[in-house]
Order: sequence, then structure tokens, then C-alpha cells
Amino acid sequence: MPSQDRDETPEDSRVVIVLDGPAGAGKSSVAREISRRMGLPFLDTGAIYRAITLVMQRAGIEAEDSPQLRDALRDFYISFRDGGIFVGDEDVSEAIRTPEIDAAVSRYSALPAVRSELLGIQRAQADAGLVAEGRDMGTVVFPDADLKIFLTASPESRARRRYDERAARGESVDYGEILASVNRRDEIDSNRDAAPLRQASDAILLDSTGVPFEEVVDRILKLASGI
Repeated sequence: MPSQDRDETPEDSRVVIVLDGPAGAGKSSVAREISRRMGLPFLDTGAIYRAITLVMQRAGIEAEDSPQLRDALRDFYISFRDGGIFVGDEDVSEAIRTPEIDAAVSRYSALPAVRSELLGIQRAQADAGLVAEGRDMGTVVFPDADLKIFLTASPESRARRRYDERAARGESVDYGEILASVNRRDEIDSNRDAAPLRQASDAILLDSTGVPFEEVVDRILKLASGI
């Protein structure tokens, strides 16, 4: 999804910057701002997996390799336009940001069939350069990225961020439940067989616990300026 504002233009429009890290570390917000500041497209891989989870759950397809799942993947089409996330003609921007999707997305994204189907889709987006966030961007999807960041934060900080986001949407939320969910997802993401969450050997570790958003962005922009 191309940025609308450009504070600076990279010398090489094919620059690829990736941010990996656990759920709730602020990867999406930071990556969006980096893409805006650098005038690079933003690839929201988390939204893709969330959209797949939504589609599968609506169709009653379990999180396991099956002919039904593979057929649904072949028919899956996602697009980023008009500031929204669309599956076909439906804007699912809000529907993919629910506690139900939060609880299920790791199970679907861990399936080799899902990750294999999306690998080519994601790599094809890099022709004009991009900023991507996820859990295996630097280790699997874009192993030759120009800059790799592993953005993390304490589980408590990540749970608080999720709590604040949901509370701002008017949802009834419980911090303890969200913290437990964050810890469960860390366990699933770190121990799955397909593309487990881990820091690439050449990625730069940034811990955002207690660090203001703008400072995190500025640190990454400074690193990007040396590409």
C-alpha cells in the first residue's frame, strides 16, 4: 500500500526494511510510520494472516492441513486500498482486529500450507522496495533485506498496549486475560514447526519497553540512513 506522504526519498527505491518480533511489540505502527517517512510501500503481513483466519473461521475450516483449506487458500484474494484491508470487495479492517481473531491467528499462520501459499505473494511486493513487519520477514521471507530489526518489549508492556487499543475501541477488556493471551501466543509462535519466531542473526535488537513511539521510529530511521 503506497504511502501518501514522503518526508524523504530513498536513493534506491528497492530498499527492503523488515521488522520482526512478538505480538504487541508495536511493529505495525512503527513500520507504517517508517514507510511513510521513507516513501516506501508498507506490507502488513499480520493483516494478511488475520484475514486468512477470518475467512477460514467464517467457512468453518479448522486450523489443520486439509483439501478444504488448500482450496480456500487458492481462492483467497486480499488487497490494501483506500486506507482499508479488503478480502474481495469486503473491507475487513475492523473484523480482523477482534479477540477471536487474536486467539486463532497463530494456529492458522503456523500451518506450512498457509505460509507456503503466501510466500510468493509477499516477495512479489518487494519489486519497488518496502517496509514489512511480521515474525519471519528477516529469517524466511526477505532473508536478504537491507535492514532487519527485531522489535520486542516485555509481555506486560505488550499486553498493556493491546489493552489500551481495545479499550479505545470501546471493548470490554481484562488486562489479565490479555497478558495470558500474549504469553500463549509467544509460546505458539516460538515453538511452531513452520517459520518460528526468532531473531535473524543479522537483525538489530530493539527493546521498546518504556521507549516512546517517536524515539523507536527515530532509532530505526537513523539505522536506515546508513543503508
